[in-house]
Parts: sequence; structure tokens; C-alpha cells
Amino acid sequence: MSAPSPAPTPSPALAPSPAAAPSPVPVAAPSYRVWALPGLGEIQPGDDLTKLIVAASPGLVDGDVLLVTSKIVSKAEGRIVEADSREAAIDAETVRVVARRGTLRIVENRQGLVMAAAGVDASNTPAGTVLLLPADPDASARTIREGLREALGVDIGVIVTDTSGRPWRSGLTDVAIGAAGVRVLDDLRGGVDAYGNELSATVVATADELAGAGDLVKGKAAGLPVAVVRGLSQLVGDIDGSAAGARALVRSAADDMFRLGTSEAVREAVTQRRTVREFTDAPVDPGAVRRAVAAAVTAPAPHHTTPWRFVLLESAAARAGLLDAMREAWVADLRRDGKSEESVAKRVRRGDVLRKAPYLVVPCLVMDGSHHYGDARRDAAEREMFVVAAGAGVQNFLVALAGERLGSAWVSSTMFCRDVVREVLGLPAGWDPMGAVAVGHAAAAPKERPPRNAEAFIEVR
Repeated sequence: MSAPSPAPTPSPALAPSPAAAPSPVPVAAPSYRVWALPGLGEIQPGDDLTKLIVAASPGLVDGDVLLVTSKIVSKAEGRIVEADSREAAIDAETVRVVARRGTLRIVENRQGLVMAAAGVDASNTPAGTVLLLPADPDASARTIREGLREALGVDIGVIVTDTSGRPWRSGLTDVAIGAAGVRVLDDLRGGVDAYGNELSATVVATADELAGAGDLVKGKAAGLPVAVVRGLSQLVGDIDGSAAGARALVRSAADDMFRLGTSEAVREAVTQRRTVREFTDAPVDPGAVRRAVAAAVTAPAPHHTTPWRFVLLESAAARAGLLDAMREAWVADLRRDGKSEESVAKRVRRGDVLRKAPYLVVPCLVMDGSHHYGDARRDAAEREMFVVAAGAGVQNFLVALAGERLGSAWVSSTMFCRDVVREVLGLPAGWDPMGAVAVGHAAAAPKERPPRNAEAFIEVR
């Protein structure tokens, strides 16, 4: 008997088909359009930009963003001024010099913007004149927006743009210097990314990105000073962040990590350094103090020596132990001087700036490498050289702390009880404390220093 034949395999054509999966619903990818607006012609002082834009038939609809080059705004507003030189006009528009290299100056101008040459432009303007930025670019943007809303019945955003360089990056791009009806910053902090990570520092400069997009079609020499962006209506309207205008894009001095950094900025750090006597409870970054010490030890010194030492009192116990011992020595000195108990208590309270500081530094002078002449006059001069070098180191230290955005106060008190300081801190006998530096975050903005005329301190021979 033969074996039974196997059951036939079903034909693929006859096999049951699985249930068909539903087709995904197509989702439109985000996109936008940007184009330049032709037909404006040469702008003259007194021209109504709103009417000129309307006459150019822009075809604006709700949610569009109009990008307007600041140069035509300045011309229409009569910001053309006669000037013997562009440099004189830059001087007049400058509030603060940030950096200088040759004839190039990066400055803060009257509008609060940091840019080359204060935004003063000598191109496309009659000989003997220069073009200044609009006096209030945000107000200019509001005027154009309101005018177009009244004339065309559209709710749009308006950005006034200007060309700017960027630190760390070659090349120029347009940025927003004025804005109305546009969310200039898109704050994503507190949200999460695609992996669920919280966004803690992401704030997008949307107005600058829009300005850059418009510059791609306007160009620098194409005679097309206005562009339109369509498709980003979520950024347009009287929404959160739009009322602040482009001014919100300018970092405050307190948040500007790069406010100091060139030779001009170093000079500013020197002139703006103040003695701070009231500190917050915020801790001091030990790394910042060590960076300041690194700057301190670049000071000049005699005979190729290193006459500085910096004792960092980072623990509360070390600070309290030193200050308690110094107070006892100071009180004993005052009593020996015949001061009343009331006077002693008052002086001690006045000297408590060190006790209020969250961090103390005791700079010390060492005479290693000094010469000994066996002559009182020359030996005294030798010590004075080292003292001057130590003072230069302390000054470097204080200025560097200011650059780290830390307040400080140099107090001479350790110089009056050096033996006590050496004993409490366990310092070598050859280390001479040269005062103490209180370090911390200032509790309030320092008071303005009365102006000093440098000529009063100069003698010329």
C-alpha cells in the first residue's frame, strides 16, 4: 500500500489575506514663504512709509510678517544728519565703547544696541551726511503696523531690521532692532524634547530668524528694502512677548557674560570696580576666585620674584576663627589707645564687613628673592618695591573679581595683627598679611562714584 499524499498547499492567490491596515492621514510639513516687495522707490525725509507700502500692492493678509530695512525708516523719519566725519557721528551716538581695533569700534548706542559704529551709515546718503538708526525702532514698527491695519484691515507683524556682525561667527546677517505684533522670543524653557528631556535654556530669537529670512530675498544692494513672510501666523498678533518689542532681545548688563573681555572692557572693569560692603547669601564659586588669583599673579614684581600668596578662607569655621581672634586683638589695641567702650563697640561694628561676607581672602607678601644690602635706606627701598608689587597683585585680584561679577572690599585690618593672623591660619613666619578681601555677590547696585578729573593728579615736567 502506498503512503497517502500530503495535503495540497493553498495557492498564494487563494490564501486568506490579512486585514488591510488603515492608510495614515497625511500631515502637512511646516513651511513658509518669503518674498521681496518691489516698487517702493527712493525714500525721502518726510515720506509716509505706510502709504508707500500700500501703493506697492503688497497683498498682505492676516498673519503675515513685514520686514522693513531700518535704512528706509531712518530716511523717512529724517534721521539724515550733516556730519564733518562719520567718526564724529559715531561719537555722538555712542553710550559705551565695548571694543576697539584700529578704526573699528563696537559700541553700545543710544538705542541700547551693541553694534559696529553705533549703526551710523555713510552709504546711500548725500555727501557730507550720515544716516542714523531710527530713534525708537519699536515705535517705528508700531506706527507702520497700525497704519497698515487702518489702511488694509490686516493684522500683521512688523519687524525693523538692520545688518549686524556676530561674535565668534564670520559674516553679517540681518537682525531685528524694532518689532510690533510679533513674538520676538519663543521661550521653550520648561518644555521637553523628543526624548522627554526638560528644556532649561532654550529661548529662540524668532524675530532675528525672521529678519535673516527676509535678508535672503532683500539682499544688500538689490534696492528691495521690504520683504514679506507668510505661513508663520502663530508668531503674529498681540500675544505674549509681542508687547516688549525688539528691545527684549538685548541682554541686560547683569546677564551679559561677555560685557567685559577686551582692553576697553578691562578699563571699564577698573573704573567700575567698587567697594562692596553688603552681600547676599549666595555662595561664591571657588573657581571664580582662583581665576582671579591667576590674574593677580601676572602683576609686575622685582627681580623676577613672585611676592604674592593668597590664603582662601572657604569654610565658615576658618573665617569665624580668624575674625574672632582679630576682634580680640583690635579691641585690645583700641583700649590701649584710650578709646571708650562705646567708641570701641562702634568701630568694631563698622569693621564687620569681613564677617558679613560669604568668602574671605587674605593676600600675603613674601620677600623671597629680595636683596639685602646692609644699608637701612636701600633695604627700606627694597621692601617698598615688594610692597608695591603686592599692591599691584591685590589690584589685579579685585579687578578680576569684578570681571567675574563678584563684589569685593579690601580691608587693611590683618596688617595690624599679623602675628595673630599667622598663628590662627598657620602661616609661615615670612608671610606678611596685607589686609583681607571680602568677596561675595553685592546685595545692591553700588553707589555712583563722584567723578575725578585725572588732570588734578598729573604733573608734567
